[in-house]
Amino acid sequence: MNTLSDSASPLYEKVKDFVLGNIGSGKWGRNSRLPSENELVSALGVSRMTVNRALRELTSEGHLRRIQGVGTFVAPPKPQSTLIEISNIITEIKARGSRHRAEVVVLERIERPDPELLLAFEFETVKPVDHSVVIHFENDLPVQLEERYVNPDLVSGYVEQDFTTIATYDYLQNATPLTEVEHLISALPAGEDQARLLHIRPADCCLVLHRKTWTGPVIATVNTLTYAGSRYSLGSRYLHGGK
Repeated sequence: MNTLSDSASPLYEKVKDFVLGNIGSGKWGRNSRLPSENELVSALGVSRMTVNRALRELTSEGHLRRIQGVGTFVAPPKPQSTLIEISNIITEIKARGSRHRAEVVVLERIERPDPELLLAFEFETVKPVDHSVVIHFENDLPVQLEERYVNPDLVSGYVEQDFTTIATYDYLQNATPLTEVEHLISALPAGEDQARLLHIRPADCCLVLHRKTWTGPVIATVNTLTYAGSRYSLGSRYLHGGK
């Protein structure tokens, strides 16, 4: 790879052009994994922030998909909807006139996260991460399994909260400003643990929303929200700014 200092365009645009060029030439085929951000930084002679911005923009444009703890991949040829907004499932459930309750399955601090989790947060050294697993019920029927990994450098006191009485969503919104969000939605069969917690059968279809959030350039949370496919749908309505 060559450095990108010989062009007048912004550096992040050059990184985008480099990635798209490798995809267009077939060097990086569909579903192939891209080099890590550190490898791209070293090879292209730009900052990590520049590489991160380029990859995030290419992801939002549908060229790439980024999977928490795994890496960045060339997107497969399938439609993806970006019209999913940050929402609070408790508010959604109550807005339908239903009764909500939450059950906390896990609330802990992981002092030494595994390498995949460190990569998901883009930590360059080993740092602790807070972890929660919460089941959300609508009229006593489980509809969402919420797993969150939280950066304690940005969010203090997370593992000391009672998330049966306050929403993780509300606590995080109050703890650190949300400046950027990344979504990836998949339809996947339920594993044994997911099936048990959601009261469905193993291999039943689930909607899985992978969500990563940023405060400025720093990753605040890495989340997986799993919905029982037969009980929930995801969608949004927006005002369009065009004529």
